[in-house]
Amino acid sequence: MSFDPHELLFRLKQSTFRARFHLDLQSRAYLQEKGLDTVMAHAADFIRDRLAPAHPLNDGKQTPMRGHPVFIAQHATGSCCRSCLQKWQHMSKNQPLTEDQQATIIAVIRAWIEQDTQGNVPDSPAQGSLF
Repeated sequence: MSFDPHELLFRLKQSTFRARFHLDLQSRAYLQEKGLDTVMAHAADFIRDRLAPAHPLNDGKQTPMRGHPVFIAQHATGSCCRSCLQKWQHMSKNQPLTEDQQATIIAVIRAWIEQDTQGNVPDSPAQGSLF
């Protein structure tokens, strides 16, 4: 059975916390300027450097809430830290992520960005209170 990022996105929409993340005007402008392929190259770098090690530096705090479309997408897709990856994508903590796992994370982020850009632009990347 192959991995379907849209099934995970459906499950994530059931989470009040994850469902409130959306790309704002600044993030959409950045996507428009750089293009999705360039933004996804950034995603690959972020995942490799900040998430793939078995014990990432500042795990649980390594992904900002704003500043890049990928950061917002990581929070929306449960790929912001190793604990969220374990919960949402069943990728074990304390082991380096394989290239296939990294590709899966990137595919989910890309699917989320493509899906989110079809909707209206919110006032902020995470509408409503974070708590």
